[in-house]
Amino acid sequence: MSVMRRSGAETRAAIQQVALRLFTTQGYEATSMREIADALEIKKASLYYHFAGKEEILRSLVGQRGTEAEDLLAWVATQPRNAELVRAAVMRWVESFSVEKLHGIRFMSANPLLVRAPDSGGERIGSALAALVDTLAELLPRRTPADVLQLRMALLSINAAVDASAHGDYTDDEILAAAHRHATVLVDALL
Repeated sequence: MSVMRRSGAETRAAIQQVALRLFTTQGYEATSMREIADALEIKKASLYYHFAGKEEILRSLVGQRGTEAEDLLAWVATQPRNAELVRAAVMRWVESFSVEKLHGIRFMSANPLLVRAPDSGGERIGSALAALVDTLAELLPRRTPADVLQLRMALLSINAAVDASAHGDYTDDEILAAAHRHATVLVDALL
């Protein structure tokens, strides 16, 4: 499908998806805007219409996940405050992961310094998840340091599954399912 048949939002999403795939498979530094444009079969000028450079593409990718974490935190603030909200919030976060987002986690895991750079937007994800943990920890039946750590581990189950999958041959669906099961077990033990 050519870019002319896509809306601006669809084109941006396609650029992000292709760029993330290239960043993950061949490395961020080794990927050029030309390669992204070629993979999309568009002119480089069209790519630059949507993104000023690959740094902006990276910020948009990280920014999306930051927005999702902030949206979850805002949703939690509107819900009745009880222990079941812990389960609902953790599972809402874990279930928001798709195969495409899994690729993003792989990229972030492989490029922690790049994602933590001050201008990448990565701090939004971390600060929103930290605030989420603080908010949900108040609802735990016990609030020991170990319980708070376990809550954080449940939220980050996808990261653990991605890291563990590096030592085997697992499908994306298997990784997502393992992350879901891991989060469920951790939350059940807390409640």
